[in-house]
Amino acid sequence: MGGEPRGPLFPLRVLLWAAVAAVLLGYAGLTLWPRLRPPADPQAGYAAAFGGPFRLTDQTGRTVTEASLRGRPFAIFFGFTRCAEVCPTTLQTMARLKRALGPAGEKLDLVFVSLDHERDRPADIGQYLTLFGTPIIGLTGSAAEIDRIVRAYHVYYKKVPVDGGDYVIDHTATVFLMDAEGRFFGTLAHDEGDAPRLAKLRRLVTAG
Repeated sequence: MGGEPRGPLFPLRVLLWAAVAAVLLGYAGLTLWPRLRPPADPQAGYAAAFGGPFRLTDQTGRTVTEASLRGRPFAIFFGFTRCAEVCPTTLQTMARLKRALGPAGEKLDLVFVSLDHERDRPADIGQYLTLFGTPIIGLTGSAAEIDRIVRAYHVYYKKVPVDGGDYVIDHTATVFLMDAEGRFFGTLAHDEGDAPRLAKLRRLVTAG
């Protein structure tokens, strides 16, 4: 009665509170998101965890260290020569993929580390690796030397007794990819198809 009509204050208050909330949410997002978001490269957090110093003997009796492998990218696999299935299958696949790379494959080294220091002598490893038709660096060493490289690559292995007093070795079936500087580049899984594995190897040799 007799005064100016009052405007719709409730919608105005809602708009003001909405603006304040938006500002607060924006500030929180700017503050917290850098802490919560994943790293741009998922591999980056793991790269330093794989690889490291080692000293082993190759199939010719030559001493090989991590420094010996620098300068060329390499794919490294851990197993043993009496392995019935996983090792020969993996090594055959690695050899085939290296050949499939064509001339680029000449830039890639394949490395096999025996986990059976009791039975796999350098000459035994050398003879075994001739079965795969592609040069492969075979490495072995004492129990302490093998344990050192196993820890560096976080490889699992365990001697498992079988009938007749013999034993086999249960072990990691992953192939580790390392660049020319000895840095972790990725992995090849045992059940991975040829196409993705070949693509990874191409990226590895291209990166150097």
